[in-house]
Amino acid sequence: MANLGELERAVMNALWSADVPTSANELRDKLAAGRTDGKTPALTTVLTVLSRLEHKGFVGRDRDARPHLYTAALSRESHVADLMHEVLESSSDRNAALAHFVGSVDESEAETLRRLLAARVS
Repeated sequence: MANLGELERAVMNALWSADVPTSANELRDKLAAGRTDGKTPALTTVLTVLSRLEHKGFVGRDRDARPHLYTAALSRESHVADLMHEVLESSSDRNAALAHFVGSVDESEAETLRRLLAARVS
């Protein structure tokens, strides 16, 4: 799964934080509200990004609604897990990478990992 560009990440963050399917106009407004430089992305730009994200499998679209409504096709957590797998697959020594990662987590994260691994084995 490809990494997301800056605008793609911003669109996905807006969709992940939305409680309901969202139109491109609403997304553009959310993106504009989140910017400190006062620049608002053009609606055509937002639509292009949504189309690309839909092609990549990140976004779903309700084609029957007018205007079209967009939702995240996968959760933020699922995306992060996919990125973690992608990085591990690129490592020449997966075990060393995992060992380094485990050695860098704090105690509460280590406990979460222990609990999740124990539940997986059971």
